[in-house]
Amino acid sequence: MHIWVDADACPKVIKEILFRAAKRVEVRMTLVANQPMRTPASELIDSIQVADGLDVADNEIVERMSAGDLVITADIPLAANVIEKEGFALDPRGDLFTSDNVRQRLSVRNFMEELRNGGVETGGPATFNKNDRQAFANKLDSFLAQQCR
Repeated sequence: MHIWVDADACPKVIKEILFRAAKRVEVRMTLVANQPMRTPASELIDSIQVADGLDVADNEIVERMSAGDLVITADIPLAANVIEKEGFALDPRGDLFTSDNVRQRLSVRNFMEELRNGGVETGGPATFNKNDRQAFANKLDSFLAQQCR
């Protein structure tokens, strides 16, 4: 298993949790972003810088990942592609995407985008908080414990 991180929008605190987890369970992790990323000195952790552009990092992750890999992302279309490729997708708030819920989330996302394109104010996601960080850490730990047996 390999952990891939859609790193441009991933909160710093989540990256720190991931760095510690990768070292603890000795799993490779790669951050993918369109800007340089700092990573701790470790043979297990690296980063890839991609060109600017819509979905460039997402496409890089999908191209490089394998079945069984874990992708950390809040991007629903990327999560759908990961699941289609038989990978796992976990968002930074601790929600694991599944083949069932990703379809529903894509529908809601597309509907909200239509509303915004029509001029309707829909607001944004809630502010990231300590509960989100804890939910992510718990879900990641349980996922890794299950996968790394």
